[in-house]
Amino acid sequence: QVQFVESGGGLTQPGGSLRLSCAVSKSPLSFYGMAWYREAPGRQHEFVASIADDDSTRYDDDVKGRFTISRDDAKNTIYLQMNNVQVDDTGRYYCNTVPKTNWGPGTQVTVSV
Repeated sequence: QVQFVESGGGLTQPGGSLRLSCAVSKSPLSFYGMAWYREAPGRQHEFVASIADDDSTRYDDDVKGRFTISRDDAKNTIYLQMNNVQVDDTGRYYCNTVPKTNWGPGTQVTVSV
C-alpha cells in the first residue's frame, strides 16, 4: 500500500487561501501522476486537480484559475494552493496516485462565513 499524509486544511472564510500538502511514500514520485480529490458531505470522492509526470496539469472547471497543483519530487510531496476559496470548496481533501490506489486520512477544509 501507498501511504498518503495530507495536511494544511482548516477553517477559513470565503475569499481566503489555504495550502494543502501531501507526503507520499511511493518513490521515486517523479514516475507517477498525482491528483487531489474532495469528498463533500454526502458525496463520494470528486476530482479536483491532477499533475502528470511531465508536470502537465488538469483542473476541475469549478477550481480552474483559483487552485494550483504542484509537486516537489525531491520531497515526495504534492501541494494544492487554494486561493479565493468558496463555501462549495468545503470537504475533506485527499491526494492519490493516477490511477488511484488506497486512500489516506485526508485533511478537512471548511469554508464558512
